[in-house]
Amino acid sequence: MNDCIFCKIIAGQMPAHKIYEDDLAFAFLDIRPINPGHTLVIPKAHQENFLKSSEADMCHLIKVAQKIAPGILKAVGAESFNLGFNVGRGAGQVIFHTHLHIMPRFPADGHEIWQGSDEHPDFQAIADQIKQRL
Repeated sequence: MNDCIFCKIIAGQMPAHKIYEDDLAFAFLDIRPINPGHTLVIPKAHQENFLKSSEADMCHLIKVAQKIAPGILKAVGAESFNLGFNVGRGAGQVIFHTHLHIMPRFPADGHEIWQGSDEHPDFQAIADQIKQRL
């Protein structure tokens, strides 16, 4: 994909602080990090997002994340991290090339993740609707 920033990074046409690379994946530091060490793991094959990616590539990205996360945590002195995909504009996806975030977390870093709701929807109806669509 000629206009994809991540494809250009993989091709060496744009700079990145590379953490890891193999035949299928590339990992580099996020230029707008949540915390130091915030790393993106991407498939080398251009795919728009998690849902449009192959099962093999998604399994490989998880394996790479599991391999490199301990080193990231040690390097930045963190004990915890969030792992996540943003899928679609509404979820905050900005670059439309599949990418997995490894975000080191620190006590009182000021970054809240999810605020659960005290509202109780009809859980059974929602579960039934989801199961019907699988």
